[in-house]
Order: sequence, then C-alpha cells, then structure tokens
Amino acid sequence: MSERTEAGGIKATERIAVPQRGPGPAGQMGAGEKAMDFVPSARRLVGRMRPHRAKAALVALFAVGSVTATSLGPYLLGRATDLVVAGLVGRDLPAGQSQEQAVAALRASGQGSTADLVEGMRHLVPGQGVDFDAMGRALLIVLGVYLAGALLAWLQGYLLNDVVQSTIRTLRADVERKIHAMPLATFDKAPRGELLSRVTNDIDNVGQTLQQTMSQLLTSLLTVVGILSMMLWISPLLALVALIAVPVSLVLTRAVMKRSQPQFVTQWRRTGSLNAHVEESISGHALVTVMGRRDAVNTTFAEQNDELYDASYRAQFVSGLLMPVMMLIGNVSYVVVAVVGAFRVTAGAITIGDVQAFIQYSRQFNQPLTTVASMMNLLQSGVASAERVFELLDAEEERDASVVGAVGGAGRAGVGTRGRGEVAFEHVAFSYVPERPLIEDLSLVARPGETVAIVGPTGAGKTTLVNLVMRFYELDAGRITLDGVDVTTLSRRELRAQTGMVLQDTWLFEGTIRDNIAYGRPGASDAEILEAARATYVDRFVASLPDGYDTVVTENGENLSAGERQLLTIARAFLADPALLILDEATSSVDTRTELLLQRAMGALRADRTSFVIAHRLSTIRDADVILVMEAGRIVEQGTHTELLAAGGAYAALYRSQFAASALD
Repeated sequence: MSERTEAGGIKATERIAVPQRGPGPAGQMGAGEKAMDFVPSARRLVGRMRPHRAKAALVALFAVGSVTATSLGPYLLGRATDLVVAGLVGRDLPAGQSQEQAVAALRASGQGSTADLVEGMRHLVPGQGVDFDAMGRALLIVLGVYLAGALLAWLQGYLLNDVVQSTIRTLRADVERKIHAMPLATFDKAPRGELLSRVTNDIDNVGQTLQQTMSQLLTSLLTVVGILSMMLWISPLLALVALIAVPVSLVLTRAVMKRSQPQFVTQWRRTGSLNAHVEESISGHALVTVMGRRDAVNTTFAEQNDELYDASYRAQFVSGLLMPVMMLIGNVSYVVVAVVGAFRVTAGAITIGDVQAFIQYSRQFNQPLTTVASMMNLLQSGVASAERVFELLDAEEERDASVVGAVGGAGRAGVGTRGRGEVAFEHVAFSYVPERPLIEDLSLVARPGETVAIVGPTGAGKTTLVNLVMRFYELDAGRITLDGVDVTTLSRRELRAQTGMVLQDTWLFEGTIRDNIAYGRPGASDAEILEAARATYVDRFVASLPDGYDTVVTENGENLSAGERQLLTIARAFLADPALLILDEATSSVDTRTELLLQRAMGALRADRTSFVIAHRLSTIRDADVILVMEAGRIVEQGTHTELLAAGGAYAALYRSQFAASALD
C-alpha cells in the first residue's frame, strides 16, 4: 500500500477496517463493533444457492429417500428378529394347537409371564421352528433397502457438491467484481492483507463449511423426523421417554452457540489482522532487514499470533463442549429406553424385535443430534467468515456517470475515439477528511498538446490533483472537464480510455515483456508494440536479453532493474496512445542518461497530447509549457521555467534549495 502523505490525507499508519455494514458515516463500521447476528448471515448464505434451487430440490428429494430407507431398515430387521424368536419359542410348544390355545394353556399352568410373552409374538406357530425361508426374504428386503439408501445418499452428495462449488464460484466472482468496483479510498484505509484474507481464507472457509455441513445437517434433520415417526409408530411410550433428551439438547446447544459465535467472529478478525501484518512484512522484507526492525516485526507477529491463538482456543473450546455433553445425554437416553423396553416385552405389550428396532432408533435418534452439535463449531466459523465476505460485498462502490451522461453527449469522445485532451479545473474543492480541507477553489486549464508540470513540497496536493482527474476520488465542489465535458457525466471506462498513467511504483505481472507492454492496449500488433518500445528506449535493454521480447518477467519484475521496470510501464502507457498522459515521478528510478532519452521520447510524443508531469527533480521539467507550483492545495505560482526563476518566488526557492543541496553533497 502506498503511503498517502498529502496534506489532510490518510497516512499508512491511520488504517481503518474495510467498509462494513452498521452505523456511522457512509455506512461504515469499525472492526471492533458488534457483528451481524448468526441467523441473518446464515440465511443470506443459504440464499446464495437460490440459482441452483432445481438441483437443491433434487438433493432434498434424494435425502428424503435415503433417510426413509435408513429409517425403515431397523424396523424390517426387527421383523426378521421376531421370526427367529418366534421359531425358537414355538418349537418348544405342543404342536397342533393355535397361538391362543398355547397362551391359554400357559396361563392355566401358572406361567402368566411366559403367556404374556407368547401372546405378544408375531408369526408364532406352536411346534414349528424357525422359518428360514421367511427370514431369508426378510433379510434380502433389508439388504435391498440399505443398498437403495446408499445409492440415494451418493446421488445426494454428488449433486450437493455441484451446488456448493457453483455457489462458491459465483461468490468468488462477485467478490472479484466488487474489488474492482470499490473506490480507491477503500484501499487507502484497509490493509491489503485484511482484504486478501477475506477474498481467500474466508471464502475457502465458507466453501468447506457448506461442503461439510449442508449434507450432514439436512440428513440429520430428516433423520430425526423419520426416526421419530417410526418410534411413535412402534411405541408412543418409549418415544416419549426418548424425546426427553430433545429439549435438554436444544437448551444446551443454544447456550453454547450464544457464547461461541462471538469468539469465531473474533478468530477470523484476528486472522485478517495477522495476514495483513505478514503481507506487509514480506513486501517490505528488504527494508525491515536494512532498518534492523526484524525483532520488532517478530514481536508484533508473536503478539498477534498469541491473540489469534487465544481467540481460536476459546472458540473451539466453548463449541467443543457440545459433543461430549450430547453424547452423555444420548447414552442416558439409551439406557432408559432399554430398561423400559425390557419391562414392556415381559408385559407382552411389545415384541423383542420391536425393542431391538427401538433401541437402534434411540441410538440413531441421538446420533443426528450429536452430529448437529459437533458441526456447530464449523458452522459458526463458516458463518462468521461469510459475514466478513458479505461486509465486503456490501461496501460502497464507486459512483459512476449518470444514466443521461453515460449514453453519450455532444462533443464527447467515445471509448475507442481519442479526444483532444483539454483539461479544465473549475473552482475545485476536495478533502480526504471533511474537517481537514486540502484543495480549495482551484481553477486551471491544460490545453491540448501542453505539458503541465506540477511541483511543490511533499503534501502540497500534487498527486491528489491528477487523482481527481482520473476520478479516483469524487470532488467536494466545482467540476473538472475533459474536452469540455464534465468528467462526472462520463463513465469511468470512457474517461480512463482517454488517459494514460505512469506511477513511481511500477507494476508488472508475470508474463513476457511483450505481454506487459501490450497490457496498455490489448490486441496491439507486434509492429505497434515494437514502435512503442523503440520510442521509450525499451528496445535498448531488451536486445541484450537472451529471449528478447519473449523474456518472462518474474513476479513484480524482480529479474529487471528498477529503471528497466519503469521503462516498461512508460512503453505500456505510450502504446495506449492516450489523449491525456499523467507521469507521477515516472523518471525517478532511471539513470541520468536514460532520463535524457526519455525526455526526448516524451518531447516527440507531446504533439496532440496533454501531459501532466509530477516531479521533485526540477531538472526534468525545464521544457514544460507551464509549471504549476502548489502549496497546501493551492496554486501559488504558474509559468515557464524561465519566467518562474525570474520571478524569484516559491519555484525559484525550490530550485535553488535543490541545487544547493546537490552542490553541498
């Protein structure tokens, strides 16, 4: 992040959070304020799956089928158990009598408990053993039901994976679009590491959460409904005993979530802060080493790492309490169901197979509740990350041209048409912070083909002036026109298509030298690229490279010198052939000989092109058509180099002090 030192501006040390929802100017909320509630964020996250609702409906349908098959399994297996028990008991009873006669005989002989047991059995035939054919058919049905459930579960998982990954892909695309639609002021205020954490870590965490929880939560909820239905059908009394655990589980889950959700929000906020610190440390590693600040950087890292550890530990510990507590409640419920079921069997009110099925249902009934509890920490973590992503998506975007202005107007150059490049400031006022004015009532005209140099002390407002032309910031008052058209009525695409800008800080991407130059005008021919390279003397150093224009530039151009990187960015701007050229200390990184060559190249390109040149080295702007001297956001002098020296004012003082310092050195 470049440090902004304009008077009234924002320094790199005065960082604030990414614009967030909440009270305050422009809808911003500081990082330490209360976050959004869990439920609205979760509902909004699920709502992003709406474009895939057809597939989501199939997922739900397959889940219902899978859960139905799984729920029927224990009941059907209980029927097979009843066949075995009926055969074992029936073979010991006298043959030739009915089940009712056998029960009456047992009662008559004083075996009332056995009579109750026999009376409650299904499929019992006195004198007949186990019907293996019937039992085999029952087991095959059970096997078929479980296989069908497994197939439906696989189809559910397959479709859900497609829904989740498509949703995350769309979310990433929306965040990428949002990043490019946000005003420059946002990036001045927010650490890049914090933004990167939201774009990468938080979105990845949301994807993992949806992938791991959606299927299990849906299946668990349907399983609870399916099992509860089967339990009520088999025995309402035993179902009531098992349901005692539900309100206890809900109360505990609510209490733990209330305490753990803020900890997860803090955890991911600390993660963003730590990422911002690491990104800065790596970007400025050379400076940190030279200034001997490694210990201080390590100390800050250790402090922030400890804060992240504490927040993560508290979040995981509090949410982790749910799992063992839910397991304890499930085990107690399991024991109670087994004891009550045994009494009901001896009373003849229920069969052994039904008790077996019910015990399985009891265990399965608590299992989804335990699963939901165990997923709460992951779910809360994912929703906390989603909240941070939504805060980014809700941030204020750049205001573009009005609908009337965006469709065209008299005297306007189109996106593909090069204008004359006349720029006029009319009573412009601007400030980064309302209570600290920077530019007040500034007026000037830069005519087509003129080179306008802007000089002045640090913080005078030089860079701010050209940033306003580019509409990186909006004016507080007045207006700026390009070829007589108010720039606020132009779309930013139209405006910036007329403008080329070269900054002191170079930016090159990983690709060939040819590709980096062509970035200024996609689709440019090789001849045009070579022409721009020769005009800016890039061809001079490219000829010495082994692969010439096909040489691959590494990340940030580390395999090129600072001057060579600057030449490439200038060639890129020249290839774009803009009507308006802005050079912000563009020659500060080149040697004296290269600087002279660049001056000649720029001189040849001044025809029909308005140029704004910001420079601290006054020797580079002697040939400018007009020199503006700025102090505290005001133009205090303007004229040619000779005129300003003769006037003996602010420019002459700057010129003398600069060359006096050189002589002293």
